[in-house]
Amino acid sequence: MHLETDILLTGLAFPESPRWREDRLWFTDQHARKIMTVTADGEAECVLQTQDLPGGLGWLPDATLLVVAMTERALYRLTGSGLERYADLSTLAPFHCNDMVVTSNGRAYVGNFGFDLHAGATIASTRLVLVEPDGSCRLTASDLIFPNGSSITPDGMTFIVAETFAHRLTAFTIDDTGSLHAPRLWADLDQATPDGICLDAEGALWVASPGTREVIRVRQGGVITTSIRPLGTPYACMLGGHDRQTLFILTAETDDPGQANTLRSGRIEIATVNVPGTGLP
Repeated sequence: MHLETDILLTGLAFPESPRWREDRLWFTDQHARKIMTVTADGEAECVLQTQDLPGGLGWLPDATLLVVAMTERALYRLTGSGLERYADLSTLAPFHCNDMVVTSNGRAYVGNFGFDLHAGATIASTRLVLVEPDGSCRLTASDLIFPNGSSITPDGMTFIVAETFAHRLTAFTIDDTGSLHAPRLWADLDQATPDGICLDAEGALWVASPGTREVIRVRQGGVITTSIRPLGTPYACMLGGHDRQTLFILTAETDDPGQANTLRSGRIEIATVNVPGTGLP
């Protein structure tokens, strides 16, 4: 099945890291260094200007917003007086941090590049950083190739991560301590380069693939049931809306920081899907 998109919002530099919360889509305009929201009607707001490139977003159980500072390799929380450092990941992440997912009990899993992507460095494997609710950090899940978007199943038992340059989705079992065990192939995506992902109520994943300029719905095992070719190159996606059946697709013509801020080609495109989201990333 092929779906078409409509345009919800334009004029962005490089939209990334979407999360649906409190009747609006939260996301980062990464190269513009902004945390933003947009409603299903297209009403956008800048929540915060950041000093560093903002990566993944998530919330603690008390509704405190967490945001990844990518090049600093740190995690910040938003307080009444602004951003406050919550965790230092610099000794654990070998290069820039990127996306993140936060569990219902406040554990945060943060990915990182593993190597200097834009300098053309040789691809190297890396590990995820697990940040506990008290801000302490430790490594978990090794041998990942550019771990990017991630999701946790509604039962809290399985963690799924997109390995962008390995062209696959990998699943882990989450134990009682939050550690990730028993890595296994969730889906081989052939030529697709999975970036942002989100889970639907049937257990399938929507996957943004910038390398193939498409968004695909994938079942465990790799069967693709639906594909979308948006106007721009898709980097992330999230299910939301009042019935959780709106797929928000974050697109841009370039991920180069200078060009992105000049072109302002970033968009949020939307499509209506048959299966709703789970209420989780």
